[in-house]
Order: sequence, then C-alpha cells, then structure tokens
Amino acid sequence: MAGIRPYRSTPIFDQDTLPSALRARHDTKAGVWGLIRIIEGELRLTYLDPLSEIILTVDQPGLILPQQPHFVTPLGPMRMQIDFYDQAPTL
Repeated sequence: MAGIRPYRSTPIFDQDTLPSALRARHDTKAGVWGLIRIIEGELRLTYLDPLSEIILTVDQPGLILPQQPHFVTPLGPMRMQIDFYDQAPTL
C-alpha cells in the first residue's frame, strides 16, 4: 500500500478560489477515490449518501469513495488540495 500514489492532483484552492462545482453536489467517477488534504484552516465535507458531515483539518483528511455524492464548505480562511487515486489510498 505504501506505493499507492495519486494519478492527478488539483491546484491548491483557498476559500476564494474554491470552484463553485465543489461547493455543490457532485461525485467522483466510477473507480476514482478522492482524498481532500487541508493545508491550512478547516473545511466541512458533507456526504449525501448516507448523509453525514466531517470537519477536515490538517490532521484529518477527507476520503471520497467512487461515485459518492458530496460537497464541501470552507469554514473561514483555508487552503486545500484534492488527490485522485485509481485504488483506495491509505490515510
């Protein structure tokens, strides 16, 4: 598992540059895991199926399963990046 690496990463977003598409309901494609990494601040990750929330921090990344509907909400100033994997990453 130590050799699992993302095949793509987003740019680093802050509370102002976070795309509106990530703030609204969306999901990853089949066979794609997303790992939200917080660089600074906090971000609320809302899973829609099943409905739950988690606060992401520098020490608490957020895992998105393939095709899992979700959205994110910045909680003040923050910086974050999403890594995409073709198999389940280790946290």
